[in-house]
Amino acid sequence: MDLAGKTILLTGGTGSFGHAFVDRIIADHPEATLRIFSRDELKQSEMLAHYGDRDQLRYFVGDVRNRSRLTRAMKGADIVVHAAAMKQVPACEYNPFEAVQTNVLGAQHIVDAAIDTGVDKVVALSTDKAVNPVNLYGATKLCEEKIIIQGNAYAAGSETTLSCVRYGNVVGSRGSVVPLFTRQAAEGKL
Repeated sequence: MDLAGKTILLTGGTGSFGHAFVDRIIADHPEATLRIFSRDELKQSEMLAHYGDRDQLRYFVGDVRNRSRLTRAMKGADIVVHAAAMKQVPACEYNPFEAVQTNVLGAQHIVDAAIDTGVDKVVALSTDKAVNPVNLYGATKLCEEKIIIQGNAYAAGSETTLSCVRYGNVVGSRGSVVPLFTRQAAEGKL
């Protein structure tokens, strides 16, 4: 896909996926503008220090729970990559309403803001855990998928297209189980 001159909004932009995505955009699409949207200003400042002050990268502090801030960040964007989520299974189980607010309500805000601002394409990251979910994280991501896909019916007559991809466990990502297994193996108990 030719992204020259395109503006991309990346929610959850300071996470593991966000870093990999930023690297790819910088390397392969230097004419694209990337808006990094996340609620963690510390991680944003660390990204700025890592990548330097590039015109290609813009940073927006905000939360997908806040529709008005999300809409403001989305204005003028051509593509939205929605990677913001509560992803830690124990944190979702212990804080179920917070997981619902971020993963479910946040997805609804993505749909509404994308349609209202005329975004061309939305790609939401889901998880393999959305298949026959056995925990709240999987259940909220299943809901996210349904909301994003059904958003196409709400977008009927507009140019906005919404889609999902499933993202499985990634070795070395934040929260990956591999570091836990490595520590346990070193202690002699897996």
